[in-house]
Amino acid sequence: MLGDGRVVSVEAEAPRDQLLSRIVRLRLAYEGAAVKAPRSLILKIGLPGDANDGPFVHGVNEVAFYAKVAPAMPAGLVPRCFDSAWQAETRQWHLLLEDLSDTHEMATPWPLPPDEKMCGRMVQTLARFHAAWWDDPRLGVEVGARFDAEAARQAMQRHATSFERFADHLGDRLSRERRQLYERFFASAPSLQARLLTYRNVTLVHGDAHVWNCFVPKDGSDDLRYFDWDTWRIGIASADLAYMMAVHWYPERRRRLEGTLLDHYHAALLGHGVQGYDRAALAEDYRRSVLMHLLLPMLQMTGGIPPWVWWSHLERITAAIDDLDCRALLG
Repeated sequence: MLGDGRVVSVEAEAPRDQLLSRIVRLRLAYEGAAVKAPRSLILKIGLPGDANDGPFVHGVNEVAFYAKVAPAMPAGLVPRCFDSAWQAETRQWHLLLEDLSDTHEMATPWPLPPDEKMCGRMVQTLARFHAAWWDDPRLGVEVGARFDAEAARQAMQRHATSFERFADHLGDRLSRERRQLYERFFASAPSLQARLLTYRNVTLVHGDAHVWNCFVPKDGSDDLRYFDWDTWRIGIASADLAYMMAVHWYPERRRRLEGTLLDHYHAALLGHGVQGYDRAALAEDYRRSVLMHLLLPMLQMTGGIPPWVWWSHLERITAAIDDLDCRALLG
């Protein structure tokens, strides 16, 4: 990018702290021929003072994503990454990313969801990303970790232990009915996990694909970019859709738009070359994904995420489970 030029100054704007990271916009000045070099960049680092020694290590997955996954993807799905690093000894990390501030923006301020048209564009972008990795032979070999049945069982056993802490923390704020729902969920976990362990009709998933993790272009084009890739993994594509709608939308809106957006997503998936995955299969995967998101509130609580994030998630997820008759999948 520099050509024959070189950076002669860097001016850092005031940092913006997010839930788990700090964002700093850097303005660059050059000497010499650096016509193609960016005039600004985004530096993403860990929060100052974050020991990063808990059960969830921040940064390492996103650094791996931009180092290994993003270069192998179709262009125009994520911000360009110019540099990334993770230090295992100190657990310090950074990303140096394309600055899209002048051309892109958030569709809406949190927690207001975008309109239906914009949501349709977002699921279409997710479909393009999912299709690019659909049943790719590199999954679990060169890209992403592949679980076997024993690893899945051990992971769910750890989650069951975390649930005890979650339930103790909530006390009578977690009703008997919801405790029983969790108990049935853990008892049925092997059958729910079996779908992923077939490793058929799987892809990479974003893992945090709510509508505020997507930059939309100011000019109205289709150049949408997803960011915050710290929870990417091999998975079922519907996990991202359930996270977007069942986790973050209140029942009235979800009931009204859910089916239409799933239709739109499925059509886009087929349009990008996915075969042998019909609409009924997507519907069943979506119901399983809604159930699997029961894990989210308790994992967020035990991982130190504040209640203003996960308490509403719990309410919305259980409402979606009721609406979609997901308990029928628990045997």
